[in-house]
Amino acid sequence: MLEVKGDALEGAFEAVLQGEKIAALEADIAGLKGVMAARAVEAQRPALDGVKGVDLDPQRAAFVDRYLRRGQEAGVELKSFSGASGAVGGYAVPREIDAEIERVLKAMSPIRAIANVVKTGTAGYRKLVTTGGVASGWASETGARGETATPSFAEIAPPSGELFANPAASQAMLDDAAFDVESWLAREIASEFAAAEGAAFVNGNGTNRPKGFLTYPVTAEADGVRAFGTLQYVASGAAGAFASSGAADRLIDLVQAVKAPYRQGASFVMNSKTLAGIRKLKTSDGQFLWQPGLAGAAPATLLGYPVVEAEDMPDIAADALAIAFGNFASGYVVAERNETSILRDPYSNKPFVHFYAVKRIGGAVANSEAIKVMKFAVS
Repeated sequence: MLEVKGDALEGAFEAVLQGEKIAALEADIAGLKGVMAARAVEAQRPALDGVKGVDLDPQRAAFVDRYLRRGQEAGVELKSFSGASGAVGGYAVPREIDAEIERVLKAMSPIRAIANVVKTGTAGYRKLVTTGGVASGWASETGARGETATPSFAEIAPPSGELFANPAASQAMLDDAAFDVESWLAREIASEFAAAEGAAFVNGNGTNRPKGFLTYPVTAEADGVRAFGTLQYVASGAAGAFASSGAADRLIDLVQAVKAPYRQGASFVMNSKTLAGIRKLKTSDGQFLWQPGLAGAAPATLLGYPVVEAEDMPDIAADALAIAFGNFASGYVVAERNETSILRDPYSNKPFVHFYAVKRIGGAVANSEAIKVMKFAVS
């Protein structure tokens, strides 16, 4: 009997223990459900920027918890972007911005559009030009052949300088989502570059900038007689004007002064005020010398050659070289680096952000026989 009562007592104890375990387990499950419900309610609320309780992805969690809070670099991928070296950023322009600048420059700087533009990878550029051809001679079938003269060379080193622009924008403007920063930057830099280089290609003195073709010495001597690097001029027949009669003849003399191979692809260069006077000139039978283009893409012509308007050309005045004619692709070379460098500077003039852009560019007359000018003088 005692053994039976002991077994019943042990069974009662086990039942009590099992009930307590079940109750504890049910309490844990209820508590877990409460926590999950509370988190679900919190997830529906909009999180504030910078709140620590917001869940992060593993990479951000590692960066914030280990590096920012405890200064531990283990497990955090560290990268650096510096403008000091081209391999890790540099000052290179995005390709789409540089292409935009190039297109606008051709529209605003007419000399660039007709000159020989050379892309260089270094600051210096040299070009060799032959100033005399190979001499030849005649001989009989068995006659002696003497040594003939060899060509002479001249080196062209276009003077160059750094062309820069430094437009600025406020940080508030840059933060505006509707503001197209790239288009604005391209327009600003293109306007600065086109105005500066257009003037330098015509009148630049060669000191820290290109040497303009009108700054070279001029003479009335023909090709083969004058010194290399000197331009030939044709006189208009009157001081500060065309001769009272025969203005068309003077323009024809200017065209024919250029050798026939260079006349293929040649053009007139003058400013709009000079062109206004040229457009009024007529032949003896009343026909205008200037002819508009017959099609939309065809340029207007003067004596059959296109006219390029360059506002940096001087007005008609006494001894002014107001009209140029020639093949500028052969006669004038523009040497520039392939890339425009841009430095973003938000520190120097807070709250404005400066975009400092710079390009090294040079220019010079490469062949003085390919370009002629008209001097408004008696002779």
